[in-house]
Amino acid sequence: KSVLILDDDSDLCSVMKELFLALGASKCLSVTSFVDLQGKADEALRCDIALLDVHLGASRPSGIDAYEWLISAGFAGKVVFFTGHARSHPLLQKTLQYEGVRIIEKPAPIGVLQELLQ
Repeated sequence: KSVLILDDDSDLCSVMKELFLALGASKCLSVTSFVDLQGKADEALRCDIALLDVHLGASRPSGIDAYEWLISAGFAGKVVFFTGHARSHPLLQKTLQYEGVRIIEKPAPIGVLQELLQ
């Protein structure tokens, strides 16, 4: 399976990309902003799993914005939000309205990431 990772921390993106590839992902695209995501739309829309950080920094489009854009562009894969914030964060609460979306906390255990690929 191919994985899309959206997180504003470039180091975390690099580590997660290498980890997913080591766990058996066929391909892994990592982007650090909503603008980067839009610039790689063709590749992103072909991914099987989108792992989106809910909070991408103040005054920037969020992972929710990325989710809504992906869905409107025809993304058919599985979407997982991840966060380092408390479950009570307003953005995280908004993700609960989306059907079939999963939420995991950072740092995600390797077993959880492996499960996403199955």
